[in-house]
Amino acid sequence: MIRNVHSRDLGVPAGPFVARIQELWPPAWGKQEFDRPLGVGADGGHGPIRYHCTEFVPGSSITFAFSSGEGTHTLSASGTVLTHELVGDFRLATRLRWALVVRWLHDACLEDFLDGCERAAGREPARPARWSPWVRAVRQVVGLLSRRQAVRV
Repeated sequence: MIRNVHSRDLGVPAGPFVARIQELWPPAWGKQEFDRPLGVGADGGHGPIRYHCTEFVPGSSITFAFSSGEGTHTLSASGTVLTHELVGDFRLATRLRWALVVRWLHDACLEDFLDGCERAAGREPARPARWSPWVRAVRQVVGLLSRRQAVRV
């Protein structure tokens, strides 16, 4: 079982940021696109990561299930805190990819997203996210490979 949580106190009510996930998604991580307006049943994702919306409570939370059926990720608001939680019971191969590659990319992406939310809330993050050398190296390799073939990360 994998559980990964990222939270940020935005200093303003966090509820409106749930519906702004596409608008505030960091472009460096692939545009977040769906086949219809954001809501239950919308299929899409960002880059090679595919998922569909299974629950949406505007101002409160939105949950996506991975297309593989192995897990979910939820963006939720509580007061001034915005939280993203990924939970999955992934196959061994996926857990290995997570441990070696995906976790690091996911963490960097979510911190970039939360930085953008904080800026949209009207303040600069106290400690803006910085990509580690490992994240930069993996992004470079994945970027080179993705031009030649589809890569599932």
